[in-house]
Amino acid sequence: MSGAALWAGLLVAVGGAVGAVLRHLSATAGWGGLRGVLTANLLGALGLGVLVGLGERVPEALALLLGTGLCGALTTWSSLAVQTWELWETDRSRATAYLVLTVGLGVLVAGLPVWLLTG
Repeated sequence: MSGAALWAGLLVAVGGAVGAVLRHLSATAGWGGLRGVLTANLLGALGLGVLVGLGERVPEALALLLGTGLCGALTTWSSLAVQTWELWETDRSRATAYLVLTVGLGVLVAGLPVWLLTG
């Protein structure tokens, strides 16, 4: 493995560690659960949208650290899928609303900064 690939992996790992801890805290804080995961997913989508919107203005190392690492670990499909399934078993309309809200707002908050920054 080259030095550049090792450095890139280290940046992703550090960002991922921070993102994973933030995700854990968001899901277990006093306002955690569904709201915490929704907040983490939306913040991660927004952050990634800003990075993508800035494009070449973001150094590759920062994109790896914040985009792939932090935002990648902060936002996970698995938490959304499990929580939606658990909610589905007790309240199907609320589960549907949660899924639509998460995906719809996620696309909006990721796409808006890309649209604004790339014009």
